[in-house]
Amino acid sequence: MKGFMKSTYAPQVGYGRRIPHVRRVTPRIDGRITAKQSAVSKKTAATGTKSSGSYLNVTGFPFPLGPLTQRQTIRREIEKGVMWVFEQPQSLGFSNVTTNVRMVVIKLKSGGLWVHAPIAPTKECLALLKELDAPVEYIILPTFAYEHKIFVGPFARRFPKAKVYVAPKQWSWPINLPVQLFGIFPTGVLKNDDTETPWADEIEQKVLISSVGIGPYIEVAFFHKKTKTLLVTDAVISVPSQPPSLVEEANLIDAAKSNFFVKVLAGDKALEPVNGVPLQPDTLTPAVRDLGWKRMALQILYIVPGDLRDPTKGFAAISNRLIVGPILKTLVFSTEPELSKEWIDDICSSWKFTQIVPAHFTAPIKAGPKDLRKAFSFLDGNKSNTGSIFDKLFSSEFSYPDEDIKALDAAKQFLVNIGAVKK
Repeated sequence: MKGFMKSTYAPQVGYGRRIPHVRRVTPRIDGRITAKQSAVSKKTAATGTKSSGSYLNVTGFPFPLGPLTQRQTIRREIEKGVMWVFEQPQSLGFSNVTTNVRMVVIKLKSGGLWVHAPIAPTKECLALLKELDAPVEYIILPTFAYEHKIFVGPFARRFPKAKVYVAPKQWSWPINLPVQLFGIFPTGVLKNDDTETPWADEIEQKVLISSVGIGPYIEVAFFHKKTKTLLVTDAVISVPSQPPSLVEEANLIDAAKSNFFVKVLAGDKALEPVNGVPLQPDTLTPAVRDLGWKRMALQILYIVPGDLRDPTKGFAAISNRLIVGPILKTLVFSTEPELSKEWIDDICSSWKFTQIVPAHFTAPIKAGPKDLRKAFSFLDGNKSNTGSIFDKLFSSEFSYPDEDIKALDAAKQFLVNIGAVKK
């Protein structure tokens, strides 16, 4: 997720293992952009108490990638008998800031499964996958990012006959380790517009190799012809009004509390309740859920948003729309605008997609090439987020609220000054 800064994840190598069963959380219903869009997800499945979502993962620098012990899995059918998404919760370290991470599974004409960005192979996840009654043929690592890389090795070991393909120029930080030390043994490397892949007749691909200063930013976009679906990892997102069903109620309550971070950012205003929510709520009411999720979303996107105490304005600006995550926009796409624009133009001119499935937040998103171009309109002339009030009033380009993007802009300027990223 591009609120969690990919370039700072580092590989403290370790492999997940099962631990004794931990309490499960009853899922709620995900928020969607429209009621029509929610109908696209024709089936939701979970194994309940029949299987365990327990999984231990304590790797990741500077903070472990959570949840540390429990990863419930849900499966949703996007296209009957053809495409499914599998989702698990994802948080940063020991924080309550949580969203979803998504694996996409496509049944090929061969009858085998093509798996995009594997999630933790818990007993529950594997049971849901087994219900599809098809062999896993290909496992795809579409990015360099730690949160999507860490489970590829463990997942592949569950399917030893499957062939693993990875995005090019894999790297890690602060120690650049080969993917083999992550337990990943690739059959091949994903190439731009490669017509020789075993799935080329059904799924096309385009590779972006850009920069995050300390190393390349790599993402491979895919187009599934039959369903007219664009698959991306982190390039674009749509933040739902309601929290993903996998976000635990306890985390939402904690996020709604007036904590140290809120007090530092809000000062004396931190003592003022928001929308009738007590400063230290202990029950998940609709108002508590709303406040908790909005605070989570802004922290995921900005790390340090302008107003964490009352996130209403900031959340309204970014929710239920196709956007580029502010961290990627600020530190990646805007620093390599020509490369980024070439990639987006190539995608939009080559593929007539009608929906987008990213690795986080809402999916599928009803959107086509015109919508994707609009989300990346900041690349036209490499416009910045800043500008006169007149320019913003008459511009169709989406801009993040100044108070929210301020900390990221300052961080970018610091990185530019020390030569870590391009201007």
